[in-house]
Amino acid sequence: MSSDEARARLAALGLSDDDVETLFDHFDDAERRGKLGHGHARIEWLETQVFDPAAVPVQSSANGVERWESHGGLGYLVLAEVCADVIAQGRPLRLIVADAFPTGHLGYWARRLANAGYVALLTATSPPRLAHPDGGQPLVGTNPLAIGLPSADGDPLVSDVSMAQATYGDVLVGRARPEDVIAFGGEQAYKAFALAVGLQGLVESFVGERSGFFLLAAKAEFDRFPSGLRERAAGLRLPGDS
Repeated sequence: MSSDEARARLAALGLSDDDVETLFDHFDDAERRGKLGHGHARIEWLETQVFDPAAVPVQSSANGVERWESHGGLGYLVLAEVCADVIAQGRPLRLIVADAFPTGHLGYWARRLANAGYVALLTATSPPRLAHPDGGQPLVGTNPLAIGLPSADGDPLVSDVSMAQATYGDVLVGRARPEDVIAFGGEQAYKAFALAVGLQGLVESFVGERSGFFLLAAKAEFDRFPSGLRERAAGLRLPGDS
C-alpha cells in the first residue's frame, strides 16, 4: 500500500489530519521494523471496526493513579496523547491506566518515551485469544509487555514481547494460522501463560473487564545500561535495534 493510499483510507474513516498522521507514522514504523501485523494491514482491519473518530479522551486522577477514558476512541490515539502529555509535563514519575483498544506495537510508544529520557514499562490487553496450555477456550489476551530504556548514546533499548507464539496481527497478514495464537514456549508455555494472566489482572485491576493499557513512566537517573550492554554484546543485535 502506498503512503498516499494509506493516508487516504485513514482519512476516509473520518479521522482528522493530525490523527491520520499519528496512525500512519505508527503503521509505517511497524512496516520498517518488519512488524507487518501492526503495519499497513491494520488499516484494512480498522475499516471493519467500530469507533468514534471524534472521541476526546478524558483524564482524571485519584490515589496517585491517572486514568484516561477513551470514550469510544481508538487506543492508538489515546496512547499517543498520553505519551505527548508525559513528555510535555516532564514530571519524574507517572502511573497511567486507560480504557483503550487497540494500542498497536507497544515498542513504538516505549521508544518515544525513552527518547525523551523516560524509563517506560507498558502493557496492554486485548480480547481473549490465549487458551490455557492444556486446552480449552481463550481466557486472556496476548498481552504484550514493552520496556523502553534511554541511553547516553541516543539509541534506546526497547524490549517488546507478546505472550503469544504468533500474534493476532500475524494471522491478519497471513503469516500465521489462528491455531498458532497460543502461549509461546512449547513445553514451557505455562510460563508465558502465567505472565499473560498476571498482565491481564494488572490492567483489569484499574479498568475492569475492558481492554486497556498500564503505563509506568519514570525519569531515568542513570543511562549507562544500554550503551554498556552494547559494548559487551560486541555488535550483536539487541532488542529494539533497527
